Amino acid sequence: MADHVQVVTTTDSEESAAALARGVVEAALGACVQVVPIRSFYVWEGAAQDDPEWQLQIKTSADRLPALVAHLKAEHGYEVPEIIATPIVGGSAEYLSWVDEQTRS
Repeated sequence: MADHVQVVTTTDSEESAAALARGVVEAALGACVQVVPIRSFYVWEGAAQDDPEWQLQIKTSADRLPALVAHLKAEHGYEVPEIIATPIVGGSAEYLSWVDEQTRS
């Protein structure tokens, strides 16, 4: 298992994305959260959707993942939020060390 993960979630407004990002960083559940505007196509309750969303890309230590997922589920406005974790299998040792430091505060 990787020592670090990137977690992705989406929200329906820039304000909710900022609130989630701020909460994640302040709780030391993620070292860095990038918010990117995107356009999502999906089916919800039988109807095709085409919506603007804001994607959060959260870098964290793997051992913080359960707490981060619990936080996102509790604070997210969606009934079924996207929460996907991808292992980080390489990268700058200095950056990944910083991720560890930030998620230990």
